[in-house]
Amino acid sequence: MHKLREVQTAALGGLLFFALTRPCPAIAEEAGTSGKLLLTGGVSQVEGAAGGGLTPWAVIGGYGTRDQVGANAFYTRVNLPDYHLDDAGVMVGLYDRVELSYAQQRFNTEDVGTALGLGHGFTFRQDVVGVKVRLFGDAVLEQDSWLPQVSVGAQYKKNNQDAIVKFVGARRSQGTDYYIDATKLFLAQSLLVNATVRFTKANQIGILGFGGDKHNGYQAELEGSVAYLLSRQWAIGAEYRMKPDNLGIAREDDWYDAFVAWAPSKHVSLTVAYADLGNIVIKDHQRGLYASVQVGF
Repeated sequence: MHKLREVQTAALGGLLFFALTRPCPAIAEEAGTSGKLLLTGGVSQVEGAAGGGLTPWAVIGGYGTRDQVGANAFYTRVNLPDYHLDDAGVMVGLYDRVELSYAQQRFNTEDVGTALGLGHGFTFRQDVVGVKVRLFGDAVLEQDSWLPQVSVGAQYKKNNQDAIVKFVGARRSQGTDYYIDATKLFLAQSLLVNATVRFTKANQIGILGFGGDKHNGYQAELEGSVAYLLSRQWAIGAEYRMKPDNLGIAREDDWYDAFVAWAPSKHVSLTVAYADLGNIVIKDHQRGLYASVQVGF
């Protein structure tokens, strides 16, 4: 266990070292903030990274360019038939190279908590600390190339219900996801495409712990997003996220959503989606409204 922790710490440190020591080409802008086009920094993903609602993108959050700093704060609510999720966090983008993020998720079991003997409205809380590093490419500026922007990232997650997640079969209440993103914006077609490969042990993104009686090793899961820019301020799209199925007691389904995002300015954006999260513990057909507000620069 201590060895795994050391490996995870070294990996996070290595990402930061790479980001801060690799030289960045200068662009013709003075140091400041808010140099990117509207919506090109994405919105806030449920684990705090810049991207879509369900999956991160390779873009660095905020509107700062390579000589600038950007930052966002967000609040997200997901209402399902038998549960709800409240999610809030902050993100800082450094010189279009490094992204640092923090999110706290509160998953309320409502009446299911009573059925499980936990009490009505029993809540799982999870803290997520993330880092993302742009390796190469520029999703917006390099329109004369098919090369996407590529980033790597890690998200360390800690659940506050250690005894309960272990009771249902999870091996640990904390863990780290690693991912690689490729994002390309085709401005002439007003189309953004993203693909992510995530290496994870998380059960329901960590709400039910990490690893289980069926699987306990890292598994590679695919995630994808497509967004169409209706205008400078409006985008529509869809996302898909594969998830591991580690627990014998609780089948886990892949996630889907269809979303609309509106950014009236660089300081605020609103996202509304219809999300299908499938089975969660003892309840099937968990489909409902996802709504998120983001403020920043």
